[in-house]
Amino acid sequence: MTVRKGKSLAVSIQEHMAIDVCPGPIRPIRQISAYFPRLSPTSSVSEPLSPTRSAVVPAATSPGSLSPVIDSGDSDDSTSLGTLEFDLLYERATSSLHCTMLRAKGLKPMDFNGLADPYVKLHLLPGACKANKLKTKIVRNTLNPVWNETLTYCGITEEDMYRKTLRVSVCDEDRLTHNEFIGESRVALRRVKPDLNKHFKLCLEHPPPLPSPTAMSSALRGISLYLREWENDQQRSLEERGRLLLCLQFLPPGGLSVGVKRCAHLAAMDVNGFSDPYVKTYLKPDLQKKSKHKTSVIKKTLNPEFNEEFFYEISFSDLTSKTLEVTVWDYDLGKSNDFIGGVSLGCHSQGDSLQHWVDCLKNKGTKVERWHTLTNQLPGSTLGLVSSLIG
Repeated sequence: MTVRKGKSLAVSIQEHMAIDVCPGPIRPIRQISAYFPRLSPTSSVSEPLSPTRSAVVPAATSPGSLSPVIDSGDSDDSTSLGTLEFDLLYERATSSLHCTMLRAKGLKPMDFNGLADPYVKLHLLPGACKANKLKTKIVRNTLNPVWNETLTYCGITEEDMYRKTLRVSVCDEDRLTHNEFIGESRVALRRVKPDLNKHFKLCLEHPPPLPSPTAMSSALRGISLYLREWENDQQRSLEERGRLLLCLQFLPPGGLSVGVKRCAHLAAMDVNGFSDPYVKTYLKPDLQKKSKHKTSVIKKTLNPEFNEEFFYEISFSDLTSKTLEVTVWDYDLGKSNDFIGGVSLGCHSQGDSLQHWVDCLKNKGTKVERWHTLTNQLPGSTLGLVSSLIG
């Protein structure tokens, strides 16, 4: 190639590759498979295959020989997704779980600039309710974000701490397309002792893989579909409608004060992912239908605070045969309101509802607060009398 004086040297891309990559005679392009050992009946796995040696693949193999198989795994599987630091504190007195997201380090790059816009999502399992999901702020253009942000779950009982798991996910916010998942960690809440702050530093992981029915035989595919439907039914049965904080107080000589404090993690009933909740209370049986009380409606929330009290004039002896029915509704303009959940308290109740009612009657003049799990069935009014529990 001749270059005249005063003119810049022009080299085509083909010549550049020939000069930098293949100086001298042209040789066959080395394939990546040449750098890995090949399995055969006579070769040892520990015997390395140098890339300088020619990798000869036989044109045909005998029926009894092993065909060379190269498994090209995804490089992301061996890539570190990063670490996440956070603190968990469960306050038994307030039934609150405080989740303080501190920082993350070495996150996987998700954007074209080699960085990410990370944030953290929290989700209590089991539970598919939208209100179960909390989210931190977004930190822009970093792989080592610092949040120092506390997210709080209200209405968490000690039973929840024993049976629930906190899923902590780190995601990348994308303004043009959908947000991307980076990694997650899961913590069994029974590891957290009441009123003691516990620090976690965990490696982010890929979500647990789901079995693919397409890779199975027809019989296994049918079993897999059946199990998946069964798991979905179980998940729906475990999905809670929300929590309700009630305060009961019997005031001598004759009166019951019912305080509707707040709700937490209510089911979303509207298309915007929220509800317009309010609470109704009845003291049944109510032949004259005069015991109905209703709170105000709070718009667009799944965690409303009411702080309203209602008073029923009733003697102690009559109260032992009554049932307090508390229901939570979603207000809809122009159509019937949607039922979210409810709870019944009385001598015929069970579990926390019965205990709350008995504690109220035993401790006259004392305010007794308790969180209740809402059921997805409208409470009934079954009469009963368990005088031995009251004494």
